Amino acid sequence: MEEISKKSQKNILAIISYIGVLCLVPILTKEKDEFVKFHAKQGLVLFVSEVIVWVVFSIIPYLWLIGNLFWILWVVLSIIGIMNVLNNQKKEIPLIGGFAKKFKF
Repeated sequence: MEEISKKSQKNILAIISYIGVLCLVPILTKEKDEFVKFHAKQGLVLFVSEVIVWVVFSIIPYLWLIGNLFWILWVVLSIIGIMNVLNNQKKEIPLIGGFAKKFKF
């Protein structure tokens, strides 16, 4: 029973890695599990890219339509990441997975 709860906790930490700023929770708790770290790194790259694009499109307001398309892309990428967690896969998310490998924590 205890094994199931530990696995559930790790899956929850991995899932919240894909929900905006909550990606920092597994990072700040210094989770040692490689599965959680893998997904936390991808969630961090996803969040940082969201912030960068949000700042750029805030400066150039006429591009809000493109900003909305990026928002849809992030939702889709987050869903892909969450599905990978639910399937217990350490699979890179398209477009951003390669950047996540560069983080060391």
